[in-house]
Amino acid sequence: MRTVVCSMLSGQSMNNRLQGRSFFSEMPSIFGVESVKPTVKQVKSFVLEHASRFDSGNMERNPQPVSSEMPTPEPEASTALTYDEKMLANYVPIYVMLPLGVITSDNVFEDKDGLEKQLKELKSAGVDGVMVDIWWGIIESKGPKQYDWSAYGSLFELVQQCELKLQAIMSFHQCGGNVGDVITIPIPKWILEIGETNPDIFYTNRTGNRNKEYLTIGVDNQPLLYGRTAIEIYSDYMKSFRENMSDFLDAGLIVDIEVGLGPAGELRYPSYPQSQGWAFPGIGEFQCYDKYLQADFKEAATSAGHPEWDLPDNAGTYNDTPEATEFFGANGTYLTEKGKFFLTWYSNKLLNHGDEILEEANKAFLGCKVKLAAKVSGIHWWYKADNHAAELTAGYYNLNYRDGYRPIARMLSRHHGILNFTCLEMRDSEQSAGAKSGPQELVQQVLSGGWIENVEVAGENALSRYDATAYNQILLNARPNGVNREGPPLLRMYGVTYLRLSDELLAAKNFKIFKIFVKKMHADQDYCPDPKKYNHEIVPLERSKPKLSIEELLEATRKLPAFQWDTQTDMNVGGGGLLAGLFGNPLLFFKGS
Repeated sequence: MRTVVCSMLSGQSMNNRLQGRSFFSEMPSIFGVESVKPTVKQVKSFVLEHASRFDSGNMERNPQPVSSEMPTPEPEASTALTYDEKMLANYVPIYVMLPLGVITSDNVFEDKDGLEKQLKELKSAGVDGVMVDIWWGIIESKGPKQYDWSAYGSLFELVQQCELKLQAIMSFHQCGGNVGDVITIPIPKWILEIGETNPDIFYTNRTGNRNKEYLTIGVDNQPLLYGRTAIEIYSDYMKSFRENMSDFLDAGLIVDIEVGLGPAGELRYPSYPQSQGWAFPGIGEFQCYDKYLQADFKEAATSAGHPEWDLPDNAGTYNDTPEATEFFGANGTYLTEKGKFFLTWYSNKLLNHGDEILEEANKAFLGCKVKLAAKVSGIHWWYKADNHAAELTAGYYNLNYRDGYRPIARMLSRHHGILNFTCLEMRDSEQSAGAKSGPQELVQQVLSGGWIENVEVAGENALSRYDATAYNQILLNARPNGVNREGPPLLRMYGVTYLRLSDELLAAKNFKIFKIFVKKMHADQDYCPDPKKYNHEIVPLERSKPKLSIEELLEATRKLPAFQWDTQTDMNVGGGGLLAGLFGNPLLFFKGS
């Protein structure tokens, strides 16, 4: 069989890693010379021309050999690290999210000794690093540009001493009000005080309820916040982080900066807030009724020749089903010219919001050896309904014939960014039938879109789980076609972050299987401290590429089938059968952050 190494499908430097499997073995003959690597442009062209050969719907295909259903023996501690150099090309680094309140709302690193013990346990398990929220509401709490990084500096020193890497989240949102939020950390008090006299700085639904967990994108470029715009505030914050954490950046401790772009740190509207009564599987509500976004829409509609058009008033309430609304029902408003115009405007505002903030992040961290990342929400309920209602209210204009996620990946590509997605552990069979959920198909669509757009993809689980079924699903998504024992796999995620560190995770039974999971993520290799060995060398961040026009971004809405996924991982942690699925499974009927 002819083979070829190609970039686009692996999610790793994108120029060196596709082994010829399946129909990709034909690519040398198509490009003419077997020994010449095809360019990304050639591969993307090949994908588009042969799209019909991708299988997006068949979940039962190309099964791979699976290890025994009996649990794999726990790896024994060893001081000498050993590797199979070829298998290292399959290595997927694994990070663990630190507790939400590891730094208290009063900006205190409270339990250093307790965390040190936990970090050492993670290190002993072979974990590559940890992720932590850097809360705006803590750092800039005392007033505009009054930053206090001292507690986080102490935390970073501890992580460094424990020889772990760090993923830092620029968390410009409130902690509290979303799935899994066990503490409350509001955005800065001085921002909230501005909102008391001008509540339109917050996202607003049709009935006028304000959501104070994140500033509306309507004020992105409005100098209402002590003379600064929202984007200027985010930019100043990131510049201050770089200045104050330069020693850790220079030392290589921090490997990526995830830029918060909305509620729960995700690039979306706060369409399903539990704090306002939303419950799964409600469709949520559009969040564009503050005066700034209303004016923006009216201007856009007038420019399009429809000054009579207004924002939707028939899209229901948080806990409606799609069929109960005129907007999402059969032959609903979303299918009309007016509905399409609104949804395009609504989703484009989100795209531009992410693009502008990532541009500032790129300027702030230019030259640093870090990756930028952005998180996209895994809204899997109503995914199998024609209207995709819950995705649409969140700002993802995704339909059966229109891709709402590939434009985000294309936008990220100009900033050399990573697309971080959620709900990696979820399976369709675990969801409520009435919610028409499709987490597996959703993950496949989003990850495939990232690979097609030549960006790295990473991911997280939505809720903490400790069972083999969940771990095996994450492993499947991390390497959808399994390992390649002769080199790079066909598809590989850039990394996975497990939510989250807790006493429950470290309990003997749970931690035992977690350690096996880490080993399998590493393709049965020991922890590797040198990212170069698995093609993850981080180079100084380059300047963002030229801004893409909205027309160029919307070209990516063309729906392409997802790449092929095997039915189960070839790196099984053990178990995964019926009994395993019954334990440690919190019945994931909704999405966490």
